[in-house]
Amino acid sequence: MASLMIAEVNKLDSEEFIEIFGNVVENCKLAAAAVWSHKPFQDVEHLNQTIADFLDALPQKGKEGVLRCHPDLAGRLAQAGQLTAESTQEQRSAGLDQLTQDELNTLTDLNQQYKVKFGFPFVICARLNKKAAILNGLTERLKHSSEEETLAGVGEVKKICQLRIADIVTSEAKL
Repeated sequence: MASLMIAEVNKLDSEEFIEIFGNVVENCKLAAAAVWSHKPFQDVEHLNQTIADFLDALPQKGKEGVLRCHPDLAGRLAQAGQLTAESTQEQRSAGLDQLTQDELNTLTDLNQQYKVKFGFPFVICARLNKKAAILNGLTERLKHSSEEETLAGVGEVKKICQLRIADIVTSEAKL
């Protein structure tokens, strides 16, 4: 996808905006629809902040719902080639497509423990991590309370959003 300037983003109607930004929050077009209504955006940072504000304003159950929209890392969907294009690239950049059988077994086991404990998949910004850091992070975050982990997961969603937006929107120099 070609990079858009913020002025072009501001000219998009709701359908176009949702089509382009509908997976900035993984599998959550509702987020794009909600954010569109806050146009015009002053710059990329304003767009990022609007998405962050949307996520922060969700009640606990809404935040958990956003986290449930994410796939397991190197999970069943990844194994079947059924991830979104964004998730496929992100997991590949972290080396999750190059796991040894032992690493895959460990990750699968930790993912299962995590989902049983919290009720949603482990979310981490794969583009900012490699497989060892992801495995360590998953082990450490299993020690969190539900509230702590929901906040940590939403924080990771925000990082993912920023990187996905940077793939779509050109950061223009301010005059």
